Amino acid sequence: MSRRSLIITCEHAGNEIPENYKYLFKNADDEIKSHRGWDPGAANVASAMGAALGIPVFLHTTSRLLVEANRSLKSPQLFSEYGKELEPSVKTFILDKYYHPYRKAVVASVNKAIENHFEVAHFSIHSFTPIWEGKRRTTDIGILYDPDRKPEAKIALQLQAKLQALAPLLTIDLNEPYKGTDDGFTTYLRKQYPIKDYSGIEIEINQRFHFNKELTSIGFLLQQGLASLKQ
Repeated sequence: MSRRSLIITCEHAGNEIPENYKYLFKNADDEIKSHRGWDPGAANVASAMGAALGIPVFLHTTSRLLVEANRSLKSPQLFSEYGKELEPSVKTFILDKYYHPYRKAVVASVNKAIENHFEVAHFSIHSFTPIWEGKRRTTDIGILYDPDRKPEAKIALQLQAKLQALAPLLTIDLNEPYKGTDDGFTTYLRKQYPIKDYSGIEIEINQRFHFNKELTSIGFLLQQGLASLKQ
């Protein structure tokens, strides 16, 4: 049985706007503070899990409204409406300063684990708004993965079963409220590594827990879930 190395990332950990680009966001304070600017609660959960389990944690704290760290370079969502009209050279500078270093650090960690003969299980922590287009989302925790990657699917199903056993009143869904094969950092990394070496799981947490001050309990629940996957 191969050894497993766990890493945690959070692509929407903060809503920081660097000083040089604040002029782009005049009168946009509400947007920056909203779920469009970051994933409320996700960084807290990611950091607590990493500290408790003693595994690497990578946080991208620049607002997704400046550059979207969870999208591919060809994605139309890479730059929001606030930055779409920037000169190409400025966009390249932003990518080189805030996008590429974060991704390269994660890739370096994955490479190191694989070189040391570990199977990597990458957990990308996100949160989602409870209401979307006027409808309440019923998912409490979503586990996103690629069903065609069998080791990844096995991890997702094991995690769902563990979380459901620990918290039977919560709704733990697979590939909800988004599909695990949508454009994202884990989707990109799957293309870089063989199935046997890398599994990328996105964990989506309903933001109602953040606003109801129940986030610590959710973090502890996920911590137990991930602990059961360590080998």
